[in-house]
Amino acid sequence: MNEIELRFHVPASAVCAVEKGVATVTAQRTRLQAIHFDTPDRRLAKAGLALRLRKEGRLWVQTLRAGDPHAMQRFEHNVAGQRLGADVHADSLQPDLALHVGTNGGALLARVLQAEDGEPAAALTASFRTDIQRCHRLVRTAKGSVELAFDAGFIIVGARRLPVCELEIELLRGSPDAVTTVASRWVARHGLWLEVRSKAERGERLAQDAANQRLPLHKASALHLARSEGIDSPFRAVVANGLAHALPNASEIASGVYAEEHLHQLRVALRRLRTALQLFKGWTELLQPGWSDTLAETFPQLGATRDRDALAAAVVPDLPDAGAPWVALPPAETALDPVAVVHANALTQTWLELLALGQHDPIQTARGEPAVFQAKAGERLDVWLHQVRGDARRFGRLDDSARHRLRKRVKRLRYAAEFLAPLHEPKSVAHFMKGLAPVQDSLGHLNDVNVALTLYRSMVEQAPAAWFAVGRLSARREALLTECAAALKTFRRFKPFW
Repeated sequence: MNEIELRFHVPASAVCAVEKGVATVTAQRTRLQAIHFDTPDRRLAKAGLALRLRKEGRLWVQTLRAGDPHAMQRFEHNVAGQRLGADVHADSLQPDLALHVGTNGGALLARVLQAEDGEPAAALTASFRTDIQRCHRLVRTAKGSVELAFDAGFIIVGARRLPVCELEIELLRGSPDAVTTVASRWVARHGLWLEVRSKAERGERLAQDAANQRLPLHKASALHLARSEGIDSPFRAVVANGLAHALPNASEIASGVYAEEHLHQLRVALRRLRTALQLFKGWTELLQPGWSDTLAETFPQLGATRDRDALAAAVVPDLPDAGAPWVALPPAETALDPVAVVHANALTQTWLELLALGQHDPIQTARGEPAVFQAKAGERLDVWLHQVRGDARRFGRLDDSARHRLRKRVKRLRYAAEFLAPLHEPKSVAHFMKGLAPVQDSLGHLNDVNVALTLYRSMVEQAPAAWFAVGRLSARREALLTECAAALKTFRRFKPFW
């Protein structure tokens, strides 16, 4: 069966209120002790599978999960606990793979565990445990029934423990809207934020921590569209694709333990989502104007930190190599904490509304009807391409503000073209993208140098040595202007694929 649920981190300031809100007279308390299994080479984790035995009361329940751990809906198959025995000691437990035979997840499990030579794969071993105290109760709404579950406890690997404090909201019956409706109220009331990383994903990471592995990066995945679709269905698909890119990175940042690349990828995901909303504007009643506003407000809040990191990594280190005296960049005065930005209630509410789009049956175009999205998107991309080509023709006369606008137009064109690409011949798409990529790269480098120039020029009165950096960056800027003009001139000859 497919499980529909959302998970939220409960901040320390809201723990008492959330637990009290769940623990009404109808609530139940259950201790959940689970053992998660994998092969020594982590085949299940790499395939997006999670296999566990969980003690619920006196019964051990075997569960197989498959699918994107960051999605609202995924496959889950639970096996009745009594078939595993109620009084078996945990150290002697092993999962029974035959219990999942006949399910989609079971078929994938069998393929993943099959060795290349046809022999059985290495035996499954316990990779980590969880020990959770759960307080849970039923909530009925006009749109369906959900279970509220407040979980507090630990993920355990040897002597290491990772705290867990979260609220899960799972659909029991009715419309998926019941989950997002209830979630919206709890988010507004208690300041919760989405946690799309499952306990299995966090446990797997804790188990591998000894190897000093880098935090996983979450980049945009391939988008799949069908030619016969109208407007609403591709809109849902494009938004879901953007969320799959954005939410894992947002959760990494929200945890407070993240890499610079997570911040960069979240900003890219926000740009892609904003481009999607611009592309579909005026075509579907599903699109709410408030979404664009929230994403537009969030993007620059994450920008100051990211821009400073980019300068420190790409622009500034080159200056001493050119003989410049070292002058440190001034601290960013207005940079917001990215963790606080992704915790914002307004952003979480927007995530919920966008997630709700993907939980309804897609509206397909009637058989034989023209592909409405393909036609409309082509017309809109023609307008955006015309704007880019117009700026390209007069690039030498543009001021820095207009060149920065051109850079944003190029990014918008690229992301929109990627949304339309699945409906066109791959070679034509690749050829167009090959012409667009150098334009985006050169304009991006030019923007970095312009930002650095502005900063160093603001420092010359207090630090005269900054004049050397200004001179060096000015020379590089002139070279980049020539490079940008050449890339734009070449791009003007590339024909669109749509």
